[in-house]
Amino acid sequence: MPFELPSLPYDVAALEPYLTRENMELHHGKHHQAYVTNLNKFIEQGKVDGSKSLEEIIRSSDGPVFNNAAQVWNHSFFWNCMKPGGGGKPDGELAKAIEKDFGSFDQFKQQFTDAAVSQFGSGWAWLILDGGKLQVIKTANADLPMKHGQVALLTCDVWEHAYYPTYKNARPKYVETFLSNLVNWSFVASNLAASRKTASA
Repeated sequence: MPFELPSLPYDVAALEPYLTRENMELHHGKHHQAYVTNLNKFIEQGKVDGSKSLEEIIRSSDGPVFNNAAQVWNHSFFWNCMKPGGGGKPDGELAKAIEKDFGSFDQFKQQFTDAAVSQFGSGWAWLILDGGKLQVIKTANADLPMKHGQVALLTCDVWEHAYYPTYKNARPKYVETFLSNLVNWSFVASNLAASRKTASA
């Protein structure tokens, strides 16, 4: 069964003025769709077992198949990392975990910003759970925590197509805005809770 482009979890203009309608239409409707289309072509060509889940394909592939499958997953995850009226600081267990593993929310924010801004070329900044501890990492191109046995909790897309229509070459401003006005901390908290539940099962 072919993969489909998932709908955004909000209206295409819902993140304005922080990410414009034009930005989201290009990013979701063109770039994300292209990865879905390419992955389906690989299935049609017999290069991918279409009965496998997206996660199974990612873990077992490399090269162009991996790049497109991983980018389908990365973008689907990324949309949920944002929401209208987002940003600010988390609370509850997530806030406690950040305080414990980073020393303070401000130190986490600095590490995450540094990872996102310093990623050379295209890639992603991530908050992950690895060995029961929260960490910030960055990955190049389509690479993602799943490929390395880590659990993704939050990501920021720093490919240029993610922010150029709104921010041009001002990646630091985009990252600052992402953390201050867009992050869906409820989604991040649910990812942490689910991963801890799985680990204790």
